[in-house]
Amino acid sequence: MRERVAVYPGSFDPPTNGHLDLIQRASALFDRLIVAVATNTDKQGLFPVDERLEMLTAITRDIPNVQVASFVGLTAEFARECNAVAVVRGLRVMSDFEFELTMAITNQKLNPSLETVCLMPSEPHLFLSSRIVREIARFNGDLSELVPPQIEPAIRKRCRNGV
Repeated sequence: MRERVAVYPGSFDPPTNGHLDLIQRASALFDRLIVAVATNTDKQGLFPVDERLEMLTAITRDIPNVQVASFVGLTAEFARECNAVAVVRGLRVMSDFEFELTMAITNQKLNPSLETVCLMPSEPHLFLSSRIVREIARFNGDLSELVPPQIEPAIRKRCRNGV
């Protein structure tokens, strides 16, 4: 039987507890989950891609079927290269649905064998986003419920340095 591989793409800038929740839940649904940092060369992130990869590796270390990677280009093409059967996406609010529906249709046109699997966040993470984490960190707010403890120091350091 063919291995069921899924790709969970995102910017993960920085990774949050919401991302980790989705990773844990999606990893239970697939034989292998590739958490893929999408590189946008037009956008300057808080963290460079290599640091996001390190943070994701640290927070997923104990999940044996999770692999961390990065890619440039189309998600549908990256998924094809990985022999993925699905793209995993999170849906928090209605505006996410409209965007994800458009992306799912586009990805399926580009890669007809690719399905999109949308997971709703667990209740504590319903309104959590990397943007909110960056804003709270810039003003030295409490991040303990928002990000995994092993990456909080890196976020604090980056935000303290005025980035």
